[in-house]
Amino acid sequence: MTENNKKYVYNTDRDPLVIPEYGRYIHEMVAYLKTIEDRDKRNKNALAIIKLLGKHNPHLRDVPDFQHKLWDHLFIMAGFDLDVDSPFPKPSPEKLKAKPEKLPYPKKGYKFRFYGHIIKKMIDEAVKWEEGELKERLIQTIANHMKKNYLTWNKDTVSDAVIFEHLRILSDGKIDLKADENELRESNLLVKKRKTNNHYKKQNYRKKRN
Repeated sequence: MTENNKKYVYNTDRDPLVIPEYGRYIHEMVAYLKTIEDRDKRNKNALAIIKLLGKHNPHLRDVPDFQHKLWDHLFIMAGFDLDVDSPFPKPSPEKLKAKPEKLPYPKKGYKFRFYGHIIKKMIDEAVKWEEGELKERLIQTIANHMKKNYLTWNKDTVSDAVIFEHLRILSDGKIDLKADENELRESNLLVKKRKTNNHYKKQNYRKKRN
């Protein structure tokens, strides 16, 4: 046969690979395995293929049920109709295609989300505490953190009355501080002023000169 008469087989003309990372050579071995009539010989060849699959995944050897995963891969590549003695239950296509259950994500539909989820949890916890000096200190700490978060994400100044009103809303009216009876820390003590790029440029210029 001359060079011009050779027949080339392209991957696009072949059957698609079930698990592409194993390559076509492994898939062809699995296909041949299904044609072996002698059961003992078929089992021996299945074990040989499992060893090859393990060599393709050395990073998974310390993973629990590593061998179980390899046998599952073997049955999947064989189309789930391979008759060999497996040390693990055979997987089913129904189980493989089953959709995982939805994870319950935490609800974050409360107002003023810029305060953060932790602040809301702290407020809910403070509401449960018994009345007393310890609870008053906790609420004061929470209010100062709220003021700090507000200044960080919104603007340079905010009145204590605004923070107290937000605290009342987030606590469903169970924490109601009055501005004329309570005072939070000053804004400049809660949030450090951001240094401008010009400030850093001047510092770098002085270092270069020295």
